[in-house]
Amino acid sequence: MTFDVAILGSGMAGSILAAVLARNGVKVVLIDAGTHPRFAVGESTIPYTSAMTRIIADRYDVPEIKPLASFAGIQKRISHNSGIKQNFGFVYHREGQLQNPEEINQLVIPAALRTESHLFRQDVDAYLYAVAVRYGARPMPGTRVREVDIDPDRGVTLHTDDGRQVRASYVVDASGHQSPIADQYGLRETPPRARHHSRSLFTHMVGVRPFDRSPTARLHRQPSPWHNGTLHHVFDGGWIWVIPFDNHRESTNPLCSVGLTLDPRRFPKDDRTPQQDFDDFLQRFPEIAWQFRDAVAVRPWVSTNRLQYSVKQVVGDRYCLTSHAAGFIDALYSRGLTNSLDVVNALAWRLIMSARDGVWSTERYDYLESLQQGLFDVHDDLAYSSFVAFRDYRLWNATYRTWKIGAVLGTMVLENAYFSYLRSGDDGIFRELEQIRHPGSPFPVSEQFNQLGPFTRDICMSVEQGAVTPEAAADRLFNRLRDADFIPPVFNLADPANHWFHATPPKMLGAVLWSRSQAPPEVGRTIRGAIGGFARSRLRPH
Repeated sequence: MTFDVAILGSGMAGSILAAVLARNGVKVVLIDAGTHPRFAVGESTIPYTSAMTRIIADRYDVPEIKPLASFAGIQKRISHNSGIKQNFGFVYHREGQLQNPEEINQLVIPAALRTESHLFRQDVDAYLYAVAVRYGARPMPGTRVREVDIDPDRGVTLHTDDGRQVRASYVVDASGHQSPIADQYGLRETPPRARHHSRSLFTHMVGVRPFDRSPTARLHRQPSPWHNGTLHHVFDGGWIWVIPFDNHRESTNPLCSVGLTLDPRRFPKDDRTPQQDFDDFLQRFPEIAWQFRDAVAVRPWVSTNRLQYSVKQVVGDRYCLTSHAAGFIDALYSRGLTNSLDVVNALAWRLIMSARDGVWSTERYDYLESLQQGLFDVHDDLAYSSFVAFRDYRLWNATYRTWKIGAVLGTMVLENAYFSYLRSGDDGIFRELEQIRHPGSPFPVSEQFNQLGPFTRDICMSVEQGAVTPEAAADRLFNRLRDADFIPPVFNLADPANHWFHATPPKMLGAVLWSRSQAPPEVGRTIRGAIGGFARSRLRPH
């Protein structure tokens, strides 16, 4: 059996890439040691994820992918088992103290960005796998690859456990942490280069109470109910995610995804069962424990050692590793799916071109190296800074904003490109996004923005080393935000007392007016293009 491209792993990244390639005439085989449906994490989308989903669907003419870009699309075309996501919510807790109702933060997802989702992955992944197979990808489920032989001149031979050989011109390893290529060719960095340290335990539960009904939350004044989004309980040393699938009228799924992520240097893993680990933790924080008083795990807990892993090389002769095969930082901020789709989008057109012209040179794929390594390092800085900031609410209140503005502006970069593409049909618009100085950055057009992440990391390192107090670090971060030339003042992100990001239509209009008169040109063009595209899409008859 000989193919243009062999893909190892049929999760979201592998199946979307296989569907795109097969739709565009590439002979592709999709190999996986397991079968669908199956449990998977990476369940929370963000606006950047949905923007990239629409880009991939339209750029590569695979309309079946597009429903993933909206909650309504998922409900109509894929599954009623997924939840709705209208906000990112953060509730700060101190062990042994009552929760302060002023120590909460929330980013409300603007209606113009289309409602995000909590993906019930077993349904979503099975749907995407079927799409890939319908377009002609050759399925090989239940097939474990034992060995990968790569000849830079002739291609790749995959040897399976059952004695078969599969030949391809190129191999994409989308298999995740247990990457055959990373293992066989010694690509893992040991230890990983990440500054961030965390471990996690997670499962699906029934009986998780909406936090809005708790005595604690009755004092909160956030714009959107906690239960309508992804809730993060944050505390010194870690965080808990709560991702409900039952938070809308049409839900048929009683489950809730729950995960506890901890710094193992503060909370070492020991011989306790994951359930005991979770229960013992809740005893420290009774106001969090209220939400789980009636909760029962419906599947075995997964308990990890240190989550972080990385590779020294992503691209080589005739191979490329996708996001989760190459590295991972933390589920914080839901960057996993986003990073995967970034890589798929940049990889797909190169593979299509190679299948057509027969040129599989490593140089053609060099950008994937800088992109994936950049995505890893940017998220490492952000997660590391956040965990340091968890020790003090004032510092967390400042650090959280560095993520928030990147998430908002990064989405505008994609939306600006997407709306330009819809008007012109010029694929070169997306290729121009690769000609940047900061691969992996959510907002590469602003030099000031790209200095903010390292500045935040360095000031948090000083806090961790005891050279700077958390209070002084928070002041320095807020001063940096006040001086930033890339933040529309109408969003009021430099005010510590403003705990919400709620981009209402008047604020969006204010951002456009600022972009015309005061913003740096490259920032202004991006904001005007994105918000103008939103406005036109809302007015366009459907």
